[in-house]
Amino acid sequence: MTQLKDDCIANKRLSEQYEKRDFNKEAASWDENPARLKLADDVARAISEHIALTPEMDIMDFGCGTGLLALRLQPLVRSVTGVDSSQGMLDIFDAKIARLKLDNISTVLVDFDKGDLLTGNYDLVMSNMTLHHIKDLEPLFAQFHRVTAPGGYLCISDLDLDGGKFHEDNTGVFHFGFDRADLKGVFMKAGFDDIRDMNAAEMMKPSVTGEMNRFSILLMIGRKRSD
Repeated sequence: MTQLKDDCIANKRLSEQYEKRDFNKEAASWDENPARLKLADDVARAISEHIALTPEMDIMDFGCGTGLLALRLQPLVRSVTGVDSSQGMLDIFDAKIARLKLDNISTVLVDFDKGDLLTGNYDLVMSNMTLHHIKDLEPLFAQFHRVTAPGGYLCISDLDLDGGKFHEDNTGVFHFGFDRADLKGVFMKAGFDDIRDMNAAEMMKPSVTGEMNRFSILLMIGRKRSD
């Protein structure tokens, strides 16, 4: 009961600072951006190269959006649970699941404003390009640790420090990328060990002046102790 109470308090803090950007309005056209499709390919490849995915594994994709990353890893594992705060994004994802007739993948709406908590027990928890929309990381990482099975992994892919140049509109953006040493400290404080980082992908985006900017995407992996 004490742990649940602590999680609820932390979740309230998280809900007060969670994303302000309205992703529901963007859901219908989300997959039309070729750069997002390539990023999902690159991150899926990086995860599968550094973690031995098996048909016995259950995974959670936090901030799953329309399922771009989750669907790429789904054939390699037993089950995938896609978690997002945008019902519009999940509606698109659910339509894909139905069209492809997939029975090992499901979605869950998690609304921190209503006090929702992450639930379940997963061999891998992953989150792609979502963390920079979370102001206070520690409450979220505490939940990540709680739902990660002993010996399981947490995989975060997100921007390296970008100076605020990645988004045309920084509404709802609380981190202009991440310093890898600082992010490793968040992993460690949450209780993850064997933390390593690598380059997962690069994205090219034009600036307001038309100049192309190159952005690197990190992948950081931590493991929950099994003892």
